[in-house]
Amino acid sequence: MTNDQPNRSIQKIAIFFSTGFYVGYFPVAAGTVASFAALIPYLIIPGFESINFMISLILIFTLLGIWSGTVAEKKFGFDPPEVVIDEFVGMWITLLFLPKTFLLTAIAFFLFRVFDIIKPFPARQAQNLNGGLGIMLDDVVAGIYGIIFIQLLIAIFPGISAL
Repeated sequence: MTNDQPNRSIQKIAIFFSTGFYVGYFPVAAGTVASFAALIPYLIIPGFESINFMISLILIFTLLGIWSGTVAEKKFGFDPPEVVIDEFVGMWITLLFLPKTFLLTAIAFFLFRVFDIIKPFPARQAQNLNGGLGIMLDDVVAGIYGIIFIQLLIAIFPGISAL
């Protein structure tokens, strides 16, 4: 084994996580595909929507994203499109505290994608940070905007939660 073998192994692990289990290699709209992929466990795994479980997962994936995103940026360049672990985190933040319904999940998906694309303050500024922190923070901010907006929708239209 050569001296750089452990570094290659760590880099492969980091790339696996940073690319959202390789979803980031999808040739078109990888961020949108990753956001959709984040919905799959939410929708099919019973109890995934548990607040404690989701907050734990968000924290773990955020830390994992900061580390793996930093490694991936060294390989691919600044804020590479292949890195999509941030989309998973942002999507899950948007889904926090929601009743698990198809309509609310679809609205959450749409809102998160809009906020992730337009990057309202301070998301755009956060994205300019180097390394995994910048990669992760803009989507965390987009997710926070998403959760605030969808909670406002529920407050204004309380019947939407039953649809």
